[in-house]
Amino acid sequence: EALNDDNSVISLSQAKMEELNLFRGDNVLLKGKKRKDTVCIVLADDNLDDSKIRLNKVVRKNLRCRLGDIISVHACGDVPYGKRVHVLPLDDTIEGITGNLFDTYLKPYYLEAYR
Repeated sequence: EALNDDNSVISLSQAKMEELNLFRGDNVLLKGKKRKDTVCIVLADDNLDDSKIRLNKVVRKNLRCRLGDIISVHACGDVPYGKRVHVLPLDDTIEGITGNLFDTYLKPYYLEAYR
């Protein structure tokens, strides 16, 4: 289970990062079950075993894996910066929410974040 709530960060032990030739902040491609994959940013965690990886719940859901499942980690080359993000809420998910949704939810999530 991840120690932080960042949906784009995973943690590996320093020894495993050296074995995979990864550095702090590198992009990695994670492959899970049913041909699902996602790109995350890797950070070092000294309190982690070499055979384990620390994933956020959202990342595990994207990979369709659970705690204890086996996933593969691959170095990912340069990932281009996104130019645009489209977030389209469903009507029933924003019922009762008032105010500017961008300023309340999206701006704090993306501002000053390397995602």
